Amino acid sequence: MSKQKLIIFDTTMRDGEQSPGASMTKDEKLRIARALERMRVDVIEAGFPASSNGDFEAVRAIANAVKDSTVCGLCRANDRDIQRGIEALKGAKSWRVHTFIATSPLHMEKKLRMSPEQVLEQAKLAVRFAKNACPDVEFSPEDGSRSELDFLCRVLEAVIKEGATTINIPDTVGYAVPQQFGEFIKNLRQKIPNSDKAVWSVHCHNDLGMAVANSLAAVMIGGARQIECTINGLGERAGNTSLEEVVMAIKTREDFFDMQTGIDATQIVPTSRLVSQITGFVVQPNKAVVGANAFAHASGIHQDGVLKARQTYEIMRAEDVGWSTNKIVLGKLSGRNAFKQRLKELDIELESEDAYNKAFQRFKDLADKKAEIFDEDLRALVAQEAGASQEEHWKLVWMSQASGMGERPHASVVLKDTIERRADAQGDGPVDATFKAIESLAKSGAELLLYSVNAVTTGTESQGEVTVRLARGGRIVNGVGADTDIVVASAKAYISALNRLASKMERVNPQHQL
Repeated sequence: MSKQKLIIFDTTMRDGEQSPGASMTKDEKLRIARALERMRVDVIEAGFPASSNGDFEAVRAIANAVKDSTVCGLCRANDRDIQRGIEALKGAKSWRVHTFIATSPLHMEKKLRMSPEQVLEQAKLAVRFAKNACPDVEFSPEDGSRSELDFLCRVLEAVIKEGATTINIPDTVGYAVPQQFGEFIKNLRQKIPNSDKAVWSVHCHNDLGMAVANSLAAVMIGGARQIECTINGLGERAGNTSLEEVVMAIKTREDFFDMQTGIDATQIVPTSRLVSQITGFVVQPNKAVVGANAFAHASGIHQDGVLKARQTYEIMRAEDVGWSTNKIVLGKLSGRNAFKQRLKELDIELESEDAYNKAFQRFKDLADKKAEIFDEDLRALVAQEAGASQEEHWKLVWMSQASGMGERPHASVVLKDTIERRADAQGDGPVDATFKAIESLAKSGAELLLYSVNAVTTGTESQGEVTVRLARGGRIVNGVGADTDIVVASAKAYISALNRLASKMERVNPQHQL
């Protein structure tokens, strides 16, 4: 007897993007969408088409590019949002409209200022409108886990009657606990007469650290057959259900769950790194499945056990999720074809021959500084090339810095916008001095929210990957830079963030969020 299928619905580019600073450009979303498609994700929620023109264009581009996954767009329960979603999605081979409205007493009274009867009617009209254009319609009652059971049953029965094919119950504020949430889903399915006409889904937030547990309880106890999740658990506040944890829990404990996903797990780590590089959200070392220490063993007892038999302390193989031993693949004498072939082996695709040429030149520059080039170096290099493809208001032409014990650190930079400009500054350290010199020219007035350094590989020759998060006028952006010189990487990251602030492409997050 074949195992039941669990549908994996990825919302990294919609709910994940609502993390402050995690906004993505259209090209970045396309790169993530292709990675999710390679992973064989069932449903890709590409964005919120009505929230901004930029997001509309990104959703439309993904809908036209993705062929093997269903592409979904989130829409509030009104005709304008849904029509905008239809226009963005209709070019997809397989597409879904996902509409929602809040159903908890608190949200209806304080946020929507609508009566329960008004909410019920609005939900019905929204699903009816969406169904006229799209056969695949998902409905979510926002703050569903804090909604009154009887009223929620009325709403869900009505939207299924109107044609909703998936019913998704969000734990919007991460309030649920596993046993209770599983029973809640079970009760809904038992009480609603036409519940068998829809696939049941859950969307859990991680405010109490129970998003994965709540999602799996909804599957095992409640009978849900779709889980909404994100790569690395990315998402607003404490994040969402982690895709990699759900997938590997199902795969590793098939004996318990008696279920399967269609996910190619070997794509998990490469996709995790791609999302981390694009958003600037570094994965914590002890993160399950994708953290740097997930398969590391420091204890002598553990090391001895693993050497004798891996399964003594490893319940899954690192290779199964896409980890590979750092392998020297290229050097300064490697040619363009070898470089391009290795990128292909790593499932890295660039948009044009010109992009490959620019990336190859960056590779040659790196090879002059660093004798041993690892796969991780190539991923960082290509991520930097993708970031450099955005409109450059400021360009780093030259820089130097000096620091020493008992000396005040000093930095000089030359930037170019329409002309080259030079500035000098002192600071509390070489990075601080460099940022002050850059800011004296840019005069952005931005607030520095985050400065983070991550080694791309091991060893003193490793590239440093720096993330800088800036805020100005309610807008938050990330900049990423990589170099074997940490101060140079820091300057690149700061300038990347400045260019994003100057960019006309602005992503506006919606006020109503799942």
